[in-house]
Amino acid sequence: MCRREPTAPGCRYITLWTTVAAVRLTEFHEMVREEFGQVRGDSMLIDHVLQSLDGMTAAEAVEAGWEPREVWRALCVEFDVPPARR
Repeated sequence: MCRREPTAPGCRYITLWTTVAAVRLTEFHEMVREEFGQVRGDSMLIDHVLQSLDGMTAAEAVEAGWEPREVWRALCVEFDVPPARR
């Protein structure tokens, strides 16, 4: 639904798919969902503000051009993800 209608409710971060290479971004989303779960992970991407990313959410940071790997590292630090899973 979101790919056809990016303005539909619940599609706040669909533009991420078009801003960075899809493979890297897909991996980023997979890591977030594996670590935090689908619902919590999706919510964190659009709701949690990370001061280390200039006060942006993870979704905003990726859309603004931050590398998904750097955004992932910021999430890991913020949420105390063990180094082995980073």
